[in-house]
Amino acid sequence: MKQQPINGQHHVSMLTKDAKQNLWFYTEVLGLRLVKKTVNQDDPSMYHLFYGNRNGAPGTEVSFFEMPNAGQTRKGTNSISSFSLLVPSDEALSYWTSRLDSFEVPHEAIVSIGERKSLTFYDRDELMVHLVSAEKDNGIELVEPWITEDIPPKYAIVGLGPV
Repeated sequence: MKQQPINGQHHVSMLTKDAKQNLWFYTEVLGLRLVKKTVNQDDPSMYHLFYGNRNGAPGTEVSFFEMPNAGQTRKGTNSISSFSLLVPSDEALSYWTSRLDSFEVPHEAIVSIGERKSLTFYDRDELMVHLVSAEKDNGIELVEPWITEDIPPKYAIVGLGPV
């Protein structure tokens, strides 16, 4: 079987203080699939959670290491202080604004960055996450999202965006 090239990141890994709360947020609020729950190879007492699309395809995965004593996020260079997830359309961002409101998730207004629209919010660890519309992306094939009962497929998260 021929391997497909990955255009962009394979996956992004971050830290969470609370694996249970992280699992709830990324699966129940954002509708991502828990692809794998494992432990850190170097420290088996530390959970390592992987989220992604239906197949756990490269370019859709975000992962979190649980570190209850991790410090606060410090925005700036030399660290990942934010990452983005792609949604299929500008219309999807309006859906996500309402959904985030219903879960009382802090967020900013939808803005245009270049030709793309984006919605910024903060997860339970105060990590900045951007939902970015892929509506104006030419030539990028979007993957099949994880389908949940309460998020319409036409609005579901379809993968990683810029980090």
